[in-house]
Amino acid sequence: MKILFLSDNFPPEVNAPASRTFDHCREWVKSGDEVTVITCAPNFPQGKLYAGYHNKLWQEEIIEGIRVIRVWSYIVANKGFFKRTLDFISFSVSSFLAGLFVKTDVIIATSPQFFTALSGRTLSFWKRKPWIMEVRDLWPESIKTVGALNISPFIRYFEWEEKKCYRSARSIIVVTDSFKRKLNERGIDDTKVYVVKNGVDRNLFVPVEEKDAELLTRLDLKNKKIIGYIGTHGMAHKLDFILRCASILQNKAPEYHFLFLGNGAEKDNLKKLKDSLKLTNVTMLDSVSKNEVKRYISILDVCLINLKKSELFTTVIPSKIFENAAMEVPILMGVEGEAQEIVEGYGAGLCFEPENENDFINKLHEMFVTDKYLGFKKGCRQLAIDFDRKKLAEKMLNIIHNSMKLFKLISIC
Repeated sequence: MKILFLSDNFPPEVNAPASRTFDHCREWVKSGDEVTVITCAPNFPQGKLYAGYHNKLWQEEIIEGIRVIRVWSYIVANKGFFKRTLDFISFSVSSFLAGLFVKTDVIIATSPQFFTALSGRTLSFWKRKPWIMEVRDLWPESIKTVGALNISPFIRYFEWEEKKCYRSARSIIVVTDSFKRKLNERGIDDTKVYVVKNGVDRNLFVPVEEKDAELLTRLDLKNKKIIGYIGTHGMAHKLDFILRCASILQNKAPEYHFLFLGNGAEKDNLKKLKDSLKLTNVTMLDSVSKNEVKRYISILDVCLINLKKSELFTTVIPSKIFENAAMEVPILMGVEGEAQEIVEGYGAGLCFEPENENDFINKLHEMFVTDKYLGFKKGCRQLAIDFDRKKLAEKMLNIIHNSMKLFKLISIC
């Protein structure tokens, strides 16, 4: 079977959408399917082209058996709603035009860059091929939650297009059970919505015996209890809350040190806040490659995951859970709902009420109780086994094949 996958994030970018798409497509190629990915020149999150790439109309490469077509897009840093929207629209148009020239049996388009889904839907119409919508975020609901856009006509238009996508897609694949319930509540047929959660490549992220000594020396973090946040520094992540907690702990618990690794729309504001609070117990670094990320996870004592307090975020499952669990780094998480059920259910760490300083500080102290800490590592190990990306890729491929069988049956009838 020939699969065409549309995603504006793909390696060498290292964010969660790029990793999920790559890991799945790689496994599908191993299963004997032909996979073509249409994406843009790598630039996320800083809006700067990666070395060796050009922002051209069309360029091709093969990555582990996957045919990758990179198309032109309007490149901008991951900040500013309207400029980012122009970025999304430009990729939607370019990916549609490129997709017209790719032979395929099925089209898959992934959100939350919602305009990518529009490209998949339009290609499906013109090529007379079924399309599958992968929903990684409930967009535009999420942009309302973080306050990125509050203009009602735009929101209503996006919601109208969103519903059209849901209805026209042959199948919908979501990343949480909560997302499936939300779509059912909106009147989307339960039988066309499938759940394939995020996971981890357990061949890439493995436990280490000792912390990376060179990295500890370079960052001057020897003999520190390192609490690390690795990922996008965006409006949804509420990292200013973590900095304020770090300020409270600076003198009371000097053994703690907070490590922030990544970029995003709020990075500059967070650096200014760090300076204004005169924080010496916080180190802020820019994004690194996926292989380098492993080194930084290896020096963490606790993985920190945090989101803004919102009803919407009770439906998400941050992908950071799985990579850190695979390296047996206990998790301290400020997310309620389905993600909390996973972390607590596996005993992989502790959860605090989002934006509650006292609860955060108390749970942080509790993380380092020796017997509990060892139990968290054991829980992480089992969690990673159950969310192995290979298993999840196989599950998604079965959904794609079954959707194709149904499409052919309907076409015959």
